[in-house]
Amino acid sequence: MLPVRYLLLAVLAGTLAGCAGLRQSLQNQPCALDPAEPYTVVEVDPARHRLELFWKDASGQPYRTLGAVRAAVEARGDSLVAATNAGIYEPGYVPTGLFVQRGAVQTPLNLQDGEGNFYLKPNGVFFVAEEGTAGIVESGAFAQRTGPVWLATQSGPLLLSGGQLHPAFTPGSENCRLRSGVGVGGDGRVFLAISNGAVNFHDFAVFFRDALGVRDALYLDGAISALYAPASGRYEEGREGYAGVLAVVARREPGDP
Repeated sequence: MLPVRYLLLAVLAGTLAGCAGLRQSLQNQPCALDPAEPYTVVEVDPARHRLELFWKDASGQPYRTLGAVRAAVEARGDSLVAATNAGIYEPGYVPTGLFVQRGAVQTPLNLQDGEGNFYLKPNGVFFVAEEGTAGIVESGAFAQRTGPVWLATQSGPLLLSGGQLHPAFTPGSENCRLRSGVGVGGDGRVFLAISNGAVNFHDFAVFFRDALGVRDALYLDGAISALYAPASGRYEEGREGYAGVLAVVARREPGDP
């Protein structure tokens, strides 16, 4: 098992055209992870915190940075425990596919075919139901799901589905880069993970399955991914260029979803 430092919490639980040059410069790196800490993981559990999605501020402008989301959370009197970019997006900082924020659908489910990681099917949806249960399901299956959700973000590819790796993943692939993802364990725990170095899809999925004991996991993003997690010494607030942000917020009311 790879060594990993966990950020242990009791927590509930893009492709941007303007950044194409940055993405190209950060992709196709040699496969190499930090041997001391190959991944940073945030373990999310429903007892003391909640998950939220952020996209636009009160003026209708995308937050674009993790720091801007932190400032917004603190301005309302809450505490941000952790945050990461929530998935792939289109030019203009528009989430690609489904984006549900506080129970309201902001962008619709996308079942189309296309190019790029989002369309490497099966892709999927990470969601938290209104009663607080988290899950990851294949996008077509989510379209058949009934019942309200508190938040949802669609991305792709699925890393794991029922413990099975995505069929397109190849052991020893040289398609390596920084990667971030979210996983849901059989007991409902949620894990946010980011690689410390470049890793291929196969090894990233195996990490979720074997090291974290996760059966369902979803890729969030690659080269521009960042993580704000002060308990792990990570303060990656300033990188600009995100649409959705997945945030872990300290819970104030026991009944919060």
